[in-house]
Amino acid sequence: MTPPQRKEDHPVAALIGPDILALLKESPADLSAETEEMHPANLADVAETLEPDDVRALLAALPPARAADVLEYLSEELRTEVLETMPSEQAAALMSEMTPDDRADVLEELEEEHADDILSDLPREARGETERLLAYAPDSAGGLMTTEFVSVPQSMRVEDALNVVRTVARSGRREAVYSIYATDPAGRVRGVLSLRELLAAPEGARIEDLAWTDVITVPATADREEVARVTTKYDLVAVPVVDEMGRIIGVVTVDDVIDAIVEEQTEEVQRLGAVQPLEEPYFAASFWNIARKRGGWLILLFVEEMFTGTALRHYQATLESAIALMFFVPLIISSGGNSGSQSATLITRALAVGDVRLRDTWRVIIRELGQGIALGAFLGAIGLVRALMWGNGSHIAAVVGLTLLFVVLTGTLVGALLPLLLTRLGFDPAIASSPFVASFVDVAGIVIYFNVARHLLGLGAG
Repeated sequence: MTPPQRKEDHPVAALIGPDILALLKESPADLSAETEEMHPANLADVAETLEPDDVRALLAALPPARAADVLEYLSEELRTEVLETMPSEQAAALMSEMTPDDRADVLEELEEEHADDILSDLPREARGETERLLAYAPDSAGGLMTTEFVSVPQSMRVEDALNVVRTVARSGRREAVYSIYATDPAGRVRGVLSLRELLAAPEGARIEDLAWTDVITVPATADREEVARVTTKYDLVAVPVVDEMGRIIGVVTVDDVIDAIVEEQTEEVQRLGAVQPLEEPYFAASFWNIARKRGGWLILLFVEEMFTGTALRHYQATLESAIALMFFVPLIISSGGNSGSQSATLITRALAVGDVRLRDTWRVIIRELGQGIALGAFLGAIGLVRALMWGNGSHIAAVVGLTLLFVVLTGTLVGALLPLLLTRLGFDPAIASSPFVASFVDVAGIVIYFNVARHLLGLGAG
């Protein structure tokens, strides 16, 4: 059983939660009227402080449409537990009040068998909408879109279009009525206008004379990154989704774009931290599932770091000839790893938002080459002074300073090029995570350090 959320997570809800729970037990029929002024998100916060059985009772005491709104705002963990233990008929009655895209998302969270039972109990129209959305990948434009939008023939007059909008709004299908799409007889998008523009239009005018013909669309197969990029670039509140024939089949609203951006960034941050992305919230994921997703990367990084020890053993004679070199090993390898992590993070993010593309590889190399030389020279000068302050001779200081220049330059270039290489090979550039780059540069730093020492100090080869 999932425990209720800690009270400190929802302080306001914790204050009013006992009153609502008491009302739920003593007079559930009055609950709807007493909470009608509360935003569904705030009522969902109250639900997060209750036991799952009480949450089910709370939803049952509310009108179906209101309960569906609250259900959408529940955490994925609690919502899944509530629906999994709810009869499929009751769950279907609630979910039929949801918008199509949210309904499909919730079904994706449930066990397949129970999701199929709920789907079969949905009203015919809602079931058909949901099945069409479930056919698309969850992270594609088709998986994000809602089928609740307004489209009218481009030849329609303003008065008739307003009647269509009123009919749609009164039917409760109101998620995306702020944009009206003009279509040709084949259903292809030919224009778009806002609800405000429609209301201000002169009577008798035709939609095709008012609509903007430069319509920004995305195919149903576009990934969520592309949808987010288009929404941000053109400042859209909704992006029309079209099929291969250019016919509008849905729209992705800005709230879903924000959710997609948050989820995408969460996955990227996890990859950058050398963790395989979790498909579920932290507390909903099992202990061993988290351990498995962390362990694979840790083992890979552990094996990679073993090469650092191998490199050190290879230069054992060099170390024995100049013990002072050992004290600068952490400084050398950390500087290279840090510079590489910076470059990897910058380029990975630039690739994600479209600031950098594969065709810019040479521009990136030239820019990062300059950055590496400038930063390496700066850190090298500091390292040289530090070595002299520790009482080392000028030769040791020169080795430290020159090595820092080369190591920072190497780390900067490796960190910048790995994301580009992975993108070229068709992999997620976030795989070039900071720990991965740092481990790689550690080995390179050792090799560079002791080779510089050997040549400047005339020491043994190891």
